[in-house]
Amino acid sequence: MEMLIDILKSIKPHVDFEKEELLVESGILDSFDIITVVSEINDVFDIYITPGDMLPENFNSAEAMWKLIERVQKYE
Repeated sequence: MEMLIDILKSIKPHVDFEKEELLVESGILDSFDIITVVSEINDVFDIYITPGDMLPENFNSAEAMWKLIERVQKYE
């Protein structure tokens, strides 16, 4: 999870990703940010997040993103 937080902080350093739970819904992360996050996650974790996984609920919190990473890793 620490690597994920590092990725997120490199994109939006002022956000407390460990506490924020409405990253997409509150507009903290926009669509460009999500694409950047997905690209970084794919590279760092050596996985492929499909367009079908790019749903707001998968990116509203670091915890949701971590669950997505674990789910994708399990099936690859």
